[in-house]
Amino acid sequence: MIYTLSGIAHGSLRPRCRSGTPAASPYPVSVSSVPLVPPAVVRTVALPDTGPLAADLARLPRDGALAWLHGGEGLLGWGEVARLEISGRDRFARAAAWWESVCAALDRQPSDVPGAGPVAFGSFGFDPDAVSVLVVPQVVLGRRDGRAWLTTIGDGSPAVPTQPIVAPGEVAWSDGAVSAAAYTAAVAEAVRLIRAGEAQKIVLARDLVARADAPIDPRYLLSRLSGAFPNTWTFAVDGLVGATPEMLLQREGDTVRSRVLAGTAWRRPDHAGEAEVAAGLLVSGKDREEHAYAARSAAEALGPYCAELDVPAEPSVLGLSNVSHLCTDLVGRLAAPVSALELAGALHPTAAVCGTPTRTAGELIRRIEGLDRGRYAGPVGYVDANGDGEWGIALRCAQLGGATARLFAGCGIVADSDPETELAEAHAKFVAVRDALEP
Repeated sequence: MIYTLSGIAHGSLRPRCRSGTPAASPYPVSVSSVPLVPPAVVRTVALPDTGPLAADLARLPRDGALAWLHGGEGLLGWGEVARLEISGRDRFARAAAWWESVCAALDRQPSDVPGAGPVAFGSFGFDPDAVSVLVVPQVVLGRRDGRAWLTTIGDGSPAVPTQPIVAPGEVAWSDGAVSAAAYTAAVAEAVRLIRAGEAQKIVLARDLVARADAPIDPRYLLSRLSGAFPNTWTFAVDGLVGATPEMLLQREGDTVRSRVLAGTAWRRPDHAGEAEVAAGLLVSGKDREEHAYAARSAAEALGPYCAELDVPAEPSVLGLSNVSHLCTDLVGRLAAPVSALELAGALHPTAAVCGTPTRTAGELIRRIEGLDRGRYAGPVGYVDANGDGEWGIALRCAQLGGATARLFAGCGIVADSDPETELAEAHAKFVAVRDALEP
C-alpha cells in the first residue's frame, strides 16, 4: 500500500467546532507531498561538529532551499515530504493541527534537542488573506550547542546536484508598488490620522525591486546576509529570503522568549558613531513612544499563556552594522503546553509591524499603504515535533523570483513622525539586502 502524507493529514485541515463536527472555512487550503511507504521512518544521526552551519550552504539545492541560521547554528533543509498552503484568520491553529497530524504519521524517536527530528519550516502572510506556507523537508542538517545532526524522512535522501553558488551579476534598481513620493504622502496621511485620534501608531511599508543579469541564487543571498549579520536570524522559506533581527517567539519546553524591536536610528554624517546613536535613541520621545506600544502589545498577547512573564521596565539598544533599535527581551514560563506555532499566531501582528490599536491600525494600513505585503512582516521560522521552535518576523527580506527580487522595509509612524525622516529610515532598512545583492 502506498499513501501520501497529504492523504493522512488532510482530514485535520478543517477546524472542529466544540460539538466535534468540522467547521466550514471560507479560506483556501492546498496540500501536496511525495508518496511514502508506511511507516514513514524518521532517522536522526549525530555528525561531527565541523563549525558554523553557513559553511554548508552549498549543500542546499538552488531551488527549494530552506534555511534558519543564527550565530553559526540552525537548520538547513531540502527535499519536500509535505507542504501546506493556507489562508484565513484561523490559519495558525489549522496549520498546527496539520503539523500534528503529519507528525502522527511518522515513525520517529523522541529528541531532547530543539530542531532534531522532523521539522516544518514556515512563512506566514501578514494579512489573513495572503497565502501562508509550511514545508516539511525530507533532509535536515542541524547544529546547536556544539552538536550536529542529519535527519531524513523515508528511504534514502533526494539527490542534490552539485551546484556552485553564483552571484547574480549587475543589479538594476527601481521603485516597487510604492514610490518614494507615494510613501512620504502615506506617512503624512498616517500622521494626520493619528493626530485626529484614529490610532496611536501605524506601521507603513514600501518596496523596492531589483533586477539582476541572471537568476538570483538564494544561497548567495543567505551566505552574504549570514556573514554580514551573524546576530540576526537568516532565513529562506519558499523564495522569501532575509535576515531578521526581531524574534517574535522562541519556545523550548515551558520557556518562551520574545524580542521586540521598535524605534530605529542609523549613523548619519553628523553622528560620531554607534554610542551617540544609542544615546540618542534612549532619549528620543518619538522612538520611546513607538517602542512602548510594541512592547506592550507583545506582553499583552503572550501574558495569558504564561504563569510568569518578565518584561523589563526599560528598553536597551540593539546595535547592528547598519541600524540600531530600541529592544525589549521578554522571558516567560508557560502555564500549559502550547505549540510555538500557535504562540506565534497569538502574537502576530504586534504593534512593531502593524500599529496600535492593532485592528484599527491594520484597517488603516490597508487603506493608505498601497502595498500587498505578501509574507513580509509575517512570522517566519520552524516548529519541531515537540512543539518547540523559533519564529521571527520576516523583516530585512526579499521575495525572489528568477532574476527579480522584491525588497521590503517599513517604519512605525506616530504623531511626531516626519515623512522625510521615515523615508530615510526605510532606505536604511533596505541596505541589508541591497548590499547583499550587489556584486
